[in-house]
Amino acid sequence: MYFAMVRAPEVASQVNSWVENVTTGLIREILPKGSIDYTTRLVLGNALYFKGLWTEKFDESKTKYDKFHLLNGDTVQTPFMSSTNKQYISSSDGLKVLKIPYQKGGDNRQFSMYILLPKRRDGLWTLAKRLSTESEFIDKHIPTEKVVVEQFMLPKFKISFGFEATNLLKSLGLQLPFSTEANLSEMVNSHVGLFISSIFHKSFVEVNEQGTEAAAATSVAIEQQQMPIVMDFVADHPFLFLIREDVIGVVLFIGHVANPLVSS
Repeated sequence: MYFAMVRAPEVASQVNSWVENVTTGLIREILPKGSIDYTTRLVLGNALYFKGLWTEKFDESKTKYDKFHLLNGDTVQTPFMSSTNKQYISSSDGLKVLKIPYQKGGDNRQFSMYILLPKRRDGLWTLAKRLSTESEFIDKHIPTEKVVVEQFMLPKFKISFGFEATNLLKSLGLQLPFSTEANLSEMVNSHVGLFISSIFHKSFVEVNEQGTEAAAATSVAIEQQQMPIVMDFVADHPFLFLIREDVIGVVLFIGHVANPLVSS
């Protein structure tokens, strides 16, 4: 966490330098030009960096170009990773979920990436709505066992995304911190009233053969399969992804891939 009492707009360069250092250069600027002026009194910054190697890395020699279907009906040629190893995959109502574990570090935490693939090529936004509105959606769809994979294709992708979050948070009902009636005295001692004017957010996620580098109650009817279970997982159309700590269930990053060739 970066904390600074603002006395001049030049503090933006200090914050940006701090973010670049914490994220090892993946994010070079969090505060855009003009975001700080003489009325700014306080800047709070937070950065999260994650780099994980797959437990079972993908063979780069098996990465091949193939078609990825966009939401508008067009296709693009994209490098897809492939594997003949068993994978953690579940198949349920309208989607398949792939779990790819990362190598464990020196503690008990276990991180995994999850790919939530709608079965319909145009099902991305419907799936996103379900994820945001259905309680415990992720927990209900987590694959718990490895299955034999007949066809496996996962595109390499790199995403950089930033936005100013104030209006979004206000639309969700968070109004008081952004008004002059806000009381931030528990955060900092100040002789003048303070309120939040802007919140800037930026994320970066890259997925390749080695792993990931990143800088962010209804029952489910499972489809019946004959033993041994054999599934395909062909992520050749838009999907959701997230990075999750599996012991306590904390989600570090979440996003979507609509076009693997577009990084921002």
